[in-house]
Amino acid sequence: MPAHLAPGRTFTGPVTYVGDGDSLCVALGRSPSEWVEVRLADFYAPELQAPGGEQAKAMLDRIVRGREVSCVAQHRSYDRLVAVCRLRGSSLGDLMRRAGVREGGNR
Repeated sequence: MPAHLAPGRTFTGPVTYVGDGDSLCVALGRSPSEWVEVRLADFYAPELQAPGGEQAKAMLDRIVRGREVSCVAQHRSYDRLVAVCRLRGSSLGDLMRRAGVREGGNR
């Protein structure tokens, strides 16, 4: 893992892609090779094929797509970086819960 993505480090950038209700890509540069795939540490969305999964993805997309988020790296999980991300000071997990999205994915 690059030093700028080590646990405890903060990184900031616009969200370029939402994969599901608890994963997204943060652009640290213009090239897709500079995008960081992030798994939210503080929200567990239903899987896409599970009830509520598509709705969770759509809500996360509405909340963050194209907006700048600030994330604190925690650790790696498979091919993604697990992080707590914030939009204007509010964690994305809290924003998802406030929007009424139910949790229920794999922890």
